[in-house]
Amino acid sequence: MRPDDDVALSRRGLFRGVAGAALGVAALGLAAGQATAAPVPAGGPGGRVPRNAISVQLYTLRSLLEQDVPGTLAELSAIGYQKVELAGTYGRTAAEFRALLDRFGLRATSSHNGVEGDFDQVVADALTLGQTYVAAPWAMFDTAEEWRSYARQLDEAGAKARRAGLRFGYHNHGHEFQLVDGERPIDIILEHTQRQNVYLEVDLYWVVDGGVDPVDFVHSTGGRVRQYHVKDRSASGEWADLGTGTIDFGRIFRETRTAGVREFVVEHDNPSDPLTTVRVGYEYLRDLRF
Repeated sequence: MRPDDDVALSRRGLFRGVAGAALGVAALGLAAGQATAAPVPAGGPGGRVPRNAISVQLYTLRSLLEQDVPGTLAELSAIGYQKVELAGTYGRTAAEFRALLDRFGLRATSSHNGVEGDFDQVVADALTLGQTYVAAPWAMFDTAEEWRSYARQLDEAGAKARRAGLRFGYHNHGHEFQLVDGERPIDIILEHTQRQNVYLEVDLYWVVDGGVDPVDFVHSTGGRVRQYHVKDRSASGEWADLGTGTIDFGRIFRETRTAGVREFVVEHDNPSDPLTTVRVGYEYLRDLRF
């Protein structure tokens, strides 16, 4: 199936908010300390992705998580994953989901949450979960002025997250690289947010799909990229398991080794066999030499 806006819009709905209980001051302080731990440099010795820099976007496994959260997390741990990126907590509070992650030796280092709704609760939940990052997963507007207004919202949310000890980012799709009123939305976001408030989580599939060289784009941001979504693209433009498509990840990683990327997040928006997809993705990144 060709990726389209309907799929992205349904995903946007899923990402709105993470359920969670309010925190005490002591718990907030402890989690904030975890969230500000030193980042893992990516692109380690010998041109390899460090295993503790590999994560997986749990949206890839949503069909399994809706049926069996503990079992799915156990499978991820058995594959070798140490980190995950959340797209909801499947009816559990942040504290309950954190307990499950701890049980299986996993850590939620990031999540997808929009700036709509109660962002204070998003921050509180992220701290409970022990995260370092929160990223806005999706936006689409018809005018450049709407994009500028949204960028200001991102910057405000990013400042709030930073004060709590978190990093707040924006996750791109392909349309941010297309002109709106003569401007690219991605450039508007970069121009109207401060680098200390908003980083970029670059989805490599969507950059390529948007007609842009990821290496050139990453270097153009001046060090604002912290995470990659590593998602492959077939010759016909469909999503593909890592290593089976056309994107030259080795070249991208090699030529952006000094860009400051901290995490490589495996993702596939519509896998036929989610566990196989995430296993293939983990093994591909683990074994890749660049």
